[in-house]
Amino acid sequence: MSDDHRRVRVTREPQRHAFDRFAEAASQFVSRGVFFTISLVVVAIWMPTLFLFQSIDTWQLIINTLTSVLAFLLIALLQNSERRYDEALHQKIDALAAALADLMVHQAEGDREVLERHIEELRSSVGLERDL
Repeated sequence: MSDDHRRVRVTREPQRHAFDRFAEAASQFVSRGVFFTISLVVVAIWMPTLFLFQSIDTWQLIINTLTSVLAFLLIALLQNSERRYDEALHQKIDALAAALADLMVHQAEGDREVLERHIEELRSSVGLERDL
């Protein structure tokens, strides 16, 4: 086996796209206490506005629509952050598995055939989650 064949390459995306950067910033903002405080203040301000509407149904429809739209958008942004986190985690695991396989090759002592089988099993697991 050539030395180049033994090495596992872990690919990386060169840069994040604008939406990824926006989703990360939004995810960091909504996970802080400031966002919760703002949400709490909005609800506290919203409660007395019941008297501005002629019907309680209109009042409920407006708040329900706004919260549903906000929840939908936040879920989309948080899914983006979760996807990128999973990809980064898998890249790290792939890099660790590749490094361990290379270390096993260079530290080979004992039964070479068993060691080669373990190395191949380890290398075959790199990127396995993409096939599932």
